[in-house]
Amino acid sequence: MRFQKTLIGTMAGLLVVLSLAACSDDDSNDIAGVGQRAAATMSGADGSPMGTVTLEQGPNGVLISADISGLTPGAHGFHIHTIGACTPDFSAAGGHFAPGGQGHGFMDPDGRHGGDLPNLHAAGDGTARADVFTDLVTLAADAETSIFDSDGSAIIIHAKPDSYGPEPGAGDRVACGVIERS
Repeated sequence: MRFQKTLIGTMAGLLVVLSLAACSDDDSNDIAGVGQRAAATMSGADGSPMGTVTLEQGPNGVLISADISGLTPGAHGFHIHTIGACTPDFSAAGGHFAPGGQGHGFMDPDGRHGGDLPNLHAAGDGTARADVFTDLVTLAADAETSIFDSDGSAIIIHAKPDSYGPEPGAGDRVACGVIERS
């Protein structure tokens, strides 16, 4: 009888230890890409430095932080573009990142594509600082919505605000940066 109580006590203790070990595991490690970081060094059309956009993969999407200077005051379209190239001119970055083929704009009733981000607002001195979150892209390799597909991706800042509707209309591309892992 004493042996059975000892065995049951040992088994119960082992179950508690295993349960605690399972609870202490960081579930975020199971989510592809969590903790990965990337950055885009932004330049103007003349090659002048304009700041940095950083990206960090979280468990529910990507946090994008912009620290930009040299913009005209006001709102500017802010997008992830489909090709990781800025030269020979900013058109090399292609169109907006849209791996699922969704339409453009936050106001599109069928949903926006992954490259749509909220407008970036520059202060009177031309600086802009923003943190935006998107769950429509990932930094994880080999995912359908990965910005690190075969030709990479870029960040583009436009001269005018995005319309948020089906037609982008944000005007010229005034800054570009290729997104690279960091």
